[in-house]
Amino acid sequence: MASTVTTADWDSGVGERRAHEGVAFVDLDLCETSLQGVEFTDCTFRNARFNCAELSDVAFINCTFTGCNFFDATFTGCKLTGSVFERCEFELLTVDGGDWSFASLRRAELGGATFTGVRMREADLTGVRCAGGTLRGADLSGALLESADLSRCDLRGSDLSALDPARTQIRRAVITPDQAVTIALALGLEIRD
Repeated sequence: MASTVTTADWDSGVGERRAHEGVAFVDLDLCETSLQGVEFTDCTFRNARFNCAELSDVAFINCTFTGCNFFDATFTGCKLTGSVFERCEFELLTVDGGDWSFASLRRAELGGATFTGVRMREADLTGVRCAGGTLRGADLSGALLESADLSRCDLRGSDLSALDPARTQIRRAVITPDQAVTIALALGLEIRD
């Protein structure tokens, strides 16, 4: 990492920069902050707090988030391609649009999160716990869903072509008739009139 940034550094001017590359953000407090059009590339966020933050058109490319809190944060049209999340909290997170392709959310607790219209192609959702959550209109093509818990999850309009119902919990998930056909075919059923 090229440099380390704390909340004091951020408040004293670093936060006004439009682009950050190879920076380690440690214990950064972005609670109730609004960010728009900022780009972070190959950055690390350790124990950062994004509680109630509003991020619009922000890019986090190949970033790593460890022990971060996204309570009630809102991401609108943000790009998190290739980013990795470890031991983060996502309660009441709202994600509207954007691109989270190739992101890793392994074993994340997303039951209280809402993802709508998000591109999550080839995202690693292995073991994710999204029971009762929302993944509406998400492009999950090629996503890794092994051992994921999507029970009671609102999946309407999402691409479920990568879903293996034998390896993913989907009991009482909310889907459309078209998605039911996709799941039936994945189970090896023949559909006839």
